[in-house]
Amino acid sequence: MDKLLGNIHSIETFGTVDGPGIRFVVFMQGCPMRCKYCHNPDTWDTGVNHKMSIDEILSKYDSVKEFLKNGGLTVSGGEALLQIDFITQLFKKAKEKNIHTALDTSGILFDNSNKYDELIKYTDLILLDIKHINDNEHKKLTGFSNNSVLNFARYLAEKNIPVWIRHVVVPDITYNEEYLKELGKFIGTLKNVKMLEVLPYHDMAKEKYKKLNIPYVLENTPPTTKEQAVKAKEIILSAINS
Repeated sequence: MDKLLGNIHSIETFGTVDGPGIRFVVFMQGCPMRCKYCHNPDTWDTGVNHKMSIDEILSKYDSVKEFLKNGGLTVSGGEALLQIDFITQLFKKAKEKNIHTALDTSGILFDNSNKYDELIKYTDLILLDIKHINDNEHKKLTGFSNNSVLNFARYLAEKNIPVWIRHVVVPDITYNEEYLKELGKFIGTLKNVKMLEVLPYHDMAKEKYKKLNIPYVLENTPPTTKEQAVKAKEIILSAINS
C-alpha cells in the first residue's frame, strides 16, 4: 500500500456531471475559499480526516469500472489542489491503468510551480470553475482575488490541456450582462476550452448550513431560473465569438 495518503471527504461511484461519461468521483477534504453559494460547506475544514491511499482508491475504482461507460476518474473537492502531491501520484497510477483523468478545481492555489507541470502530465481534462471574472467581486464572493484562477487558465491554454469552463450564475452577483460579457471575452482568448457549463445557483444547501451552524449569507437570494441560466450562457457565448 502507498505511504502517501489523501484526506478524502467522500466518493461517488456513478457521477454523471463531473466530466465525460460516467465517472468515479473522489471529493477531497479541505478548501481555503468560502464561496457564498457553496453547497458543500462540510468540505471546508482540513481538520476532518478520512485517510485513503492511492491503492485503496484505485481498488475501489476497479470494483465498479464495468459501470463507468465512456468515463473515468474525476477528483473534486473542496479544493483538490490543496493535496496536489497526492492527486499527481493518483493520476500517474491511474494513467498506468489507462484511466481517463479529470480534475475539478477553482485554480485558486495556482503558483506556476513545477508541481503543476508534473500534474498536467497525467491529467486529461481540467474542469475549471471561474467564480467571478471581476477581481473585486471575486474577493467579495470568495474571499480571494481571481488572479491565480485566470493565470491558471492561461497556463492550461499555453500547455494545451483540454478545459471545461464552469460558471455559476447567481442573481445580483454573477447574473450581470457586463460581467458575463467580460467572462466571454476572457474565455475567447483561450484556445483549449472544449465546453462551457453555465450552472444555475440553487439554495438546497440551506439545511446543511443550519446543521453546521454556519450563517447562510444568500438567505434572501432567489435561485437562478432556467431562463436566466440560458440567457447568461447566450451572453457569454456571444462575447466569446465576437
